[in-house]
Amino acid sequence: MRLEIIKQIIHINSIEFACDAPDLFQLRLQDPATSIMEGLLDFNKHLLFVIVVIVLLVAWLLFATISNYDEFNTPNSQKFFHSNELEIVWTSLPALTLLSLASPSFNLLYSMDEVSTPEISVKVIGHQWFWSYEISDFDRVISCNGSDKTLKYTCYLLTGEEFYKKNNAGFFRLLETNKRLVLPSNTHLRLLVTSVDVLHSWTIPSFGVKIDACPGRLNQVNMFLKRVGIFFGQCSEICGVNHGFMPIVALVVSSNQFNFYVISKTF
Repeated sequence: MRLEIIKQIIHINSIEFACDAPDLFQLRLQDPATSIMEGLLDFNKHLLFVIVVIVLLVAWLLFATISNYDEFNTPNSQKFFHSNELEIVWTSLPALTLLSLASPSFNLLYSMDEVSTPEISVKVIGHQWFWSYEISDFDRVISCNGSDKTLKYTCYLLTGEEFYKKNNAGFFRLLETNKRLVLPSNTHLRLLVTSVDVLHSWTIPSFGVKIDACPGRLNQVNMFLKRVGIFFGQCSEICGVNHGFMPIVALVVSSNQFNFYVISKTF
């Protein structure tokens, strides 16, 4: 029964959340699933508006200068050498522009480094060229039973041969894995990322997360997923010949469904 529920969730979300995976000729960013990614999108729109205004202003100044001070249109030489007012303007405007960018940027940076008490810990281990996961600290599910069990599994790229053997209609080529990382929504999560060989980078654009996996070192990031769905990512650090074949697939379900999933796998 629980397996059928999970299958239905996978089928529904693969249709409803199409923007959580790369699209053909995509020019936009993927839909956010965390508050951090929502902040990144808002800052991106704010920055894009400032860039457009600067480009239009500089283009107008160049056109006005070329057309008004051309040697054929202005036979008399100009006697304009110095202006205190103009220097104040072209010094203050860039400073105010940088301040308008610095304020939301610092707020976003500090919010990304915010550390909250996690309910579930997920250890992400990078290998050449696959990912392995260890999920522990089931505070709301298993801790009350005094269990220290950990859910472990490894995710490999779903190859073309496996596509032909099974009915995988609607799956994304080179983005699907044999197993999916199952995570709960509306839950404070802690990711502990490391590597066993070379540098990797665990990245899911919809989460707004890009964290390096370094050998012999644990990097930590906190997440709070706001909606369910299937989210795709890839390794974002060149790690060898098969760097482009290290996909990441996260299946985000509700907290109750995640609890049932953990109990069915650990007991």
